Amino acid sequence: MARSALIAVGGNSLIGIGQRGTIEEQLSNAHATAKKITQLVADGWRVVVTHGNGPQVGAALLRSDRAAGEVYTQPLDVCVAVTQSEIGYLLERGLECELRRAGFYMPVMTILTQVRVNEDDPAFKNPTKPIGPFYSEREAEEKSRRFGWLMVEDAARGYRRVVPSPEPLEILEQEVIRQILDLGIIVIALGGGGIPVIVREDHTVVGVEAVIDKDRASALLAAALGIDCLIISTDVDQVYLNYRTSEQRGIKRATAELMQHYLDNGQFPPGSMGPKIEAAIRFLTNGGKEVVITSPDRVMEAIHGKAGTLITP
Repeated sequence: MARSALIAVGGNSLIGIGQRGTIEEQLSNAHATAKKITQLVADGWRVVVTHGNGPQVGAALLRSDRAAGEVYTQPLDVCVAVTQSEIGYLLERGLECELRRAGFYMPVMTILTQVRVNEDDPAFKNPTKPIGPFYSEREAEEKSRRFGWLMVEDAARGYRRVVPSPEPLEILEQEVIRQILDLGIIVIALGGGGIPVIVREDHTVVGVEAVIDKDRASALLAAALGIDCLIISTDVDQVYLNYRTSEQRGIKRATAELMQHYLDNGQFPPGSMGPKIEAAIRFLTNGGKEVVITSPDRVMEAIHGKAGTLITP
């Protein structure tokens, strides 16, 4: 039986440093990402693709706010839905093209995905999830004053808006995704961590103003589907201890227990690598076989143990 992998693509993978994020730029980056995923397919893997949407959902929300006097506005959950479709469309185009170039005629399908959260989650009172573009300190102060946004410095690249990021509890389309994957179709799902919703006792589904961490949600989906390998694509080639200090050193291989030790000792900040390590540990605890964390251009090397960070149970 073919090995299975869920690859979680970072939202920033489609908008490079210094890019404006035009559709042309994102489509070009989608093709580059699709080439790496095609290599996985060629290597015999069944693939599920998830993706972030931080820059895109921030842009969608800003677009809605600025156009409020002319057209209807869109709450954050709807902006997540919009960007799921937008990014899914770009990735579908890239994947279908690159797969055919490599001689694979496989269908690709994007699934609009909702994720149940707890309406009493403490995250709603403590926003931590960065979205949207990076701003200078002066621009961030202006956005905070003008729109009431909470702004924080992110990854030493500037300031970004932060919104609530509640814990993902259940993926509503999980069984649909499973059935489509079993048909041999490449699935793009859980965009931006999924559309955050609460489910009432009368089964009413209500969207909420939040953005779910895509790595935590991806770990939940991968474990539920019985995926073998969770691949977390990020902007560094591997996980580092003492990151960006004179004592920085990479981790090539570690157990979940060791990574939990490092996490508990503050090695992985909550705004950057922390959620990825938490997601890796949860996936392995729930039956996953291995997690690979690396940059998009080194995924295949990492799969074969020649790059990245490999975490095992």
